[in-house]
Amino acid sequence: MNLKSERRGIHVDQSELLCKKGCGYYGNPAWQGFCSKCWREEYHKARQKQIQEDWELAERLQREEEEAYASSQSSQGAQSLTFSKFEEKKTNEKTRKVTTVKKFFTASSRAGAKKAAEEKTPKQGQLGRERNADNILRDLKEIFTPSWELASPSEALAGKLKEIQEAKAPSPSIHRQASIETDRVSKEFIEFIRTYQKPGQDIYKQCKLFLDTMSHKRDLSIEEQSECAQDFYQNVADRLQTRWKVPPEKVEKAMDEVEKYIMTRQYKYVFCPETTDDEKKDLAVQKRIRALHWVTPQMLCVPVSEEIPEVSDMVVKAITDIIEMDSKRVPRDKLACITKCSKHIFNAIKITKNEPASADDFLPTLIYIVLKGNPPRLQSNIQYITRFCNPSRLMTGEDGYYFTNLCCAVAFIEKTGCSVT
Repeated sequence: MNLKSERRGIHVDQSELLCKKGCGYYGNPAWQGFCSKCWREEYHKARQKQIQEDWELAERLQREEEEAYASSQSSQGAQSLTFSKFEEKKTNEKTRKVTTVKKFFTASSRAGAKKAAEEKTPKQGQLGRERNADNILRDLKEIFTPSWELASPSEALAGKLKEIQEAKAPSPSIHRQASIETDRVSKEFIEFIRTYQKPGQDIYKQCKLFLDTMSHKRDLSIEEQSECAQDFYQNVADRLQTRWKVPPEKVEKAMDEVEKYIMTRQYKYVFCPETTDDEKKDLAVQKRIRALHWVTPQMLCVPVSEEIPEVSDMVVKAITDIIEMDSKRVPRDKLACITKCSKHIFNAIKITKNEPASADDFLPTLIYIVLKGNPPRLQSNIQYITRFCNPSRLMTGEDGYYFTNLCCAVAFIEKTGCSVT
């Protein structure tokens, strides 16, 4: 997006916040300026094109390999025929000699075999006695040895690895807290879908099926898991509208509860996964914000006077909200923190100017709040919302507008020069 610094401050034309395809929904830098819907369409087109190109390349390489193999086989045909006849003659001669030798040693061989059988019998008896002794020792060991010492080397190694993993894992209190929250959300979800009767039963069935499917798809990339979640949202919304004829306002409420239920359970697997560079981006943004500690509200033309106690209180609340975003597990709850932060900003501007705030006033102030608060894991939270939030919330409404502005603010902080005028 074309971010620039003017006399009045940082200005972004409101049309630049919209999807560049012209559909009327809000775009997002993470989607290259497209809205969620248009981005998925473009993504699928590019993916299908790449699959087709890969398929054509594989077919061409296979044809070339087959042609090369056929060419080498035809050149070696004459040599292999002569060599095969030679090998056949050699094998027949060897078989004849072996048969002749066997005739001389047949009797002695039988005698030797009989003697070996006689010697083998006592050895087998001895072996049986040794096995009985081993069994007795093993039984005694099982009686007098603690159970944890009876593990095989592989089991012992597995136990050791488990101890190491548990040592590295978060504290039990964190696990208990997450488990309590998951149980609470599950109970609330069941109570909610009961009000929908048969459509609610269908919703619950679809959610359980989705969670079971995703539990077997942990090895998918985060983009592919995001696609699964977005497809699931779309399918559930379509089923409610077309099959069950649920009114639009109830569909929106149901989708909020569906997102809350599944993402509370999926959070630990899909938030800032190790397979992405989200953590690296978080550290880069935090380092960048610390480097801009000298930036003042006047440099950004922020129309907020923190000398006014009420305005100062609004600024503190806005910073608290944007920081609190990291503690939430559901994308919609994170989005709600951004919305509350933005409303505090608008109130602070309104009190300072004694008039309603404009969009040109809002973005510089939001940038200032982000610089002053330096929210933890900012990029991870933005990416998590982008990947797993119900797309209808990001495409329209005040939530989508405020989130798009936050993305613009972060993009400005990452790309701005060392001087702000």
